[in-house]
Amino acid sequence: MIDSLSKTKLKVATIWLDGCSGCHMSFLDMDERIIELARYIDIVYSPYVDTKEIPQNIDLFIVEGAISTDHDLKIIKEIRKNSKKILALGDCAITGNISSLKNLAGTQAVLEKGYFDLADLNKGQYPDKIVPKLLDKVIPLNEAVDIDYFVPGCPTPADAIFEVIKGLIEGIKVDVSKYTRFGL
Repeated sequence: MIDSLSKTKLKVATIWLDGCSGCHMSFLDMDERIIELARYIDIVYSPYVDTKEIPQNIDLFIVEGAISTDHDLKIIKEIRKNSKKILALGDCAITGNISSLKNLAGTQAVLEKGYFDLADLNKGQYPDKIVPKLLDKVIPLNEAVDIDYFVPGCPTPADAIFEVIKGLIEGIKVDVSKYTRFGL
């Protein structure tokens, strides 16, 4: 439970790591229900908010996507350090899902395919400073840090996101299987 219904709004942040942003699109698909949530939460960091630094003392950090780069790993550790609770949103965050297909071929094979075999610009040059270094293995969030809540889906349905956030605000445990199931 998050410290619910206090006099101050909950500080909520969202981010996507290695994923397609589909779960963030589902977040927006809550439509008018976002206004209802806005009475109780302030979104202080997100792809929707023009803030560059991850704030401290976040009540709930919603994280979409798997960890596939050294940058992702650094970010998730910073998020854990600065957040009371983390919600893993979507199948990529929970299992690695599509992003983890890279694990079947390995990092070197993926880089060779992308930068040697299929490249049309700068063929044969590995990225250096602009593209973060790929990890040897794509991992779900819980293999790097402790996760407090898991909400599956690909993408996670808007109803599931709304009901879980509302439940956290109200201090009620929500049976997410009523709104989604793994792989849907």
